Amino acid sequence: MIDTTRTDIPEGEERLRLDVEDGIGVLTLCRPAKLNAWSWESTRQLGLYADRIRFDPSVRAVLLRAEGRAFCAGIDVSAPGGAITGRSGAERARAYYEGIRWAHERFAAFARLPQPVVAAVQGYCLGFELALMADVRIAARDAVFALPEAQLGLAVDAGGDLRIAREAGTGWAKFLALTGRRLDATTAERLHLVQLVADETELEATARTVAAEIAANAPLAVQGVKRAVDAYAEAPLTAALDRTALSAALTLTSEDAAEGYAAKGARRAPRFEGK
Repeated sequence: MIDTTRTDIPEGEERLRLDVEDGIGVLTLCRPAKLNAWSWESTRQLGLYADRIRFDPSVRAVLLRAEGRAFCAGIDVSAPGGAITGRSGAERARAYYEGIRWAHERFAAFARLPQPVVAAVQGYCLGFELALMADVRIAARDAVFALPEAQLGLAVDAGGDLRIAREAGTGWAKFLALTGRRLDATTAERLHLVQLVADETELEATARTVAAEIAANAPLAVQGVKRAVDAYAEAPLTAALDRTALSAALTLTSEDAAEGYAAKGARRAPRFEGK
């Protein structure tokens, strides 16, 4: 099991890398030799970066991307600490349960970032859950998506089947999770699991353009929209509408709103400051 108390990322052990460029936090999966396979350590680092991004006012949108020919080839079975041991089956089950709950907490910190996340997916995306945590997904034409856990004797542990049920319906969630079948980018787009499909050579530019468009808008308004839509997707309509009212009230009284109207009237680009 990974040491969950560490808060550093030693040189040479990077699973992800964060660069901030023109209001965009570029979060890169950076183990192309391993096809960016996922591990407990990857989860730990994702949580650390989520905490950094969350309170950084210079980051207005996040671009989640990967180096190499695959976005993520699934679980890295060779990673240190991958298997959990115990003195009995019950002790191992308890340790796995707490480990998976710990991972869910890190994934939730990333998925619930106030800043919208745009994922750029190429090649194998067998760590489908990570891409599904993004708010907008853009796939290269060579992208291949799957939930292969059942083929390995496992239940889906990171919520990919549940997220697919929310986006594409329970029938498709069950079909994909129960069979382990692979989806191409065109089918994923038809099922609303990705929003755009781009040629492989244009994926990076397309995703960066979308992230830049989001980053150019008023931060309070953008974050309010994300919170409201997520609330609607995850809660009854009445509670979601209450969150929508709160977000609208905050943005209507913001200086960014005044700037937006003024810039529109003057036919110039707005200068939003997130206040």
